[in-house]
Amino acid sequence: MGHGGGGALSAELVQNVFAPAFGGEVLHRLGDAAALSLGGLRLAFSTDSFVVRPLFFPGGSIGDLAVNGTVNDLAVSGARAAYLSCGFILEEGVEIDTVTRVADALGAAARAAGVEVVTGDTKVVEAGHGDGIYINTAGIGLIPAGVDLRPQRVVPGDVVIVSGAIGVHGVAIMSVREGLEFGVEIVSDCAPLGGLVDAMLAVTRDLHMLRDPTRGGLAAALNEVAAAAGAGVVIEERKVPVPPAVANACAVLGLDPMYVANEGKLVAFVPRQHADAVVDAMRAHPRGAEAAIIGEVVRDHPGMVVARTGLGGTRVVDMPLGEQLPRIC
Repeated sequence: MGHGGGGALSAELVQNVFAPAFGGEVLHRLGDAAALSLGGLRLAFSTDSFVVRPLFFPGGSIGDLAVNGTVNDLAVSGARAAYLSCGFILEEGVEIDTVTRVADALGAAARAAGVEVVTGDTKVVEAGHGDGIYINTAGIGLIPAGVDLRPQRVVPGDVVIVSGAIGVHGVAIMSVREGLEFGVEIVSDCAPLGGLVDAMLAVTRDLHMLRDPTRGGLAAALNEVAAAAGAGVVIEERKVPVPPAVANACAVLGLDPMYVANEGKLVAFVPRQHADAVVDAMRAHPRGAEAAIIGEVVRDHPGMVVARTGLGGTRVVDMPLGEQLPRIC
């Protein structure tokens, strides 16, 4: 299970098995989406599979995730998502009403994100070989001229910005999966981020890197960028927005919000001279109302993420080994 968690074991599997087997310069960039040149156009292409349990949760469903997860991979690559494919793997015995609810949610999410589902596939597996429904989506979109988002552009002095409160999605899933009550309903942040990215690019196209901190949470996203950029990252722990309900739930469950998955947030690496204007634009957008500057890129400790604690000390924020909460996307 750890190999599917978006942490060090996932990276090991990709780097030691899949990348050598498949080869190719584009694949070895290992971005959220592949940036491609085709017929004079710059395209982003991404695919993702969704195995969340339960299928429905506060704030969304596997259908919403299947759209927003792929749309957001395209968005943080700078692309305006246009088309999706959709593959359903159904377990024998799943009720048609359940399939209909998921399909309706997926279609509504696609319309809300401004994308069209244009092709797909359906397979059925024997009872006991799935959790009702698994979904794969792939998406393509156009990358505007002048947009170049990749970790190799991240340099010391860049400011680290997060678009809002972290840990919400993973805790929302866990609360319904385990029947836990925390005194207030925690609703998933599952949402498309294309409009937010457009607002940021309207300030400047000289953004260096965007990432959506899904599996492995904010910690994994920061470590991936630091490693690829060959630079260090320092964050101020107090400035990372964690809702009280999420903090309390994580305390009860023994989790660290930094490692809990998100489905409607992004982390940005922005040149310092543009940071304030970018944050203002983000806060003016509904998906970025709680945007905050949480740290910076430094020359020290390349490839490592360090957090300054509220007590004045520091701690290393490691890449997670696997995933604290499996099967949440």
